Amino acid sequence: MKTNLSLKITLIAFLIFSLAGCTFIFQTGRRSDMQKIKELSDQLDELNQTKKLLEDRLSQEIKDKQVKLEMMGKGLVITFVADILFDSGKAKIKPEAYPVLDKVARVLKENVPTNDIGIEGHTDNQPIKFSGWKSNWELSSERALSVLHYLVDEKGISPERVSAIGYGEFRPVTSNDAKGGRQLNRRVEVVILPQVAKAKEKKSHRLSEPQGNLK
Repeated sequence: MKTNLSLKITLIAFLIFSLAGCTFIFQTGRRSDMQKIKELSDQLDELNQTKKLLEDRLSQEIKDKQVKLEMMGKGLVITFVADILFDSGKAKIKPEAYPVLDKVARVLKENVPTNDIGIEGHTDNQPIKFSGWKSNWELSSERALSVLHYLVDEKGISPERVSAIGYGEFRPVTSNDAKGGRQLNRRVEVVILPQVAKAKEKKSHRLSEPQGNLK
């Protein structure tokens, strides 16, 4: 319980910093700041409930270490070991991976229908040899886009909610020295973003709009 509370406080602090930038100064008791804390806390509670739901629906995949769920500073991260989704060196989703993606898509549509979704592709550090990709950046990007298109084109996720990016080999979660480590580094992460990210975007948009003639 203490660990969960500590994590929640850390995440709230991170989200406040992300929303307001370095100029944010929290004043104890100020109504607007207390309201902001409550909104962020509610959003994190919602993501935690979503995490529990996904843990139930993906219990076998989690047990088989094909999928992992984590609450992180950027949001709720659903990590797929790439081998469950793709053949080696390929970016076409394997048909047997559709059911696990369908479970996630259902939660994205029904339980967090307004949260934005980031899809991140990652590889190990083995150089591209025979698969035709220029580098691991292209492979990781295409894999992220394949998941994006499946969620949007096949499962009806709103395209306005979704983005994709490829990090190649440059954000490993463990050492690439051993086969097991390389397997963990080959992954796709689906990140359910907290609503604060959307609020930050809207705030930036308002600030960039013309304010009319100054007199």
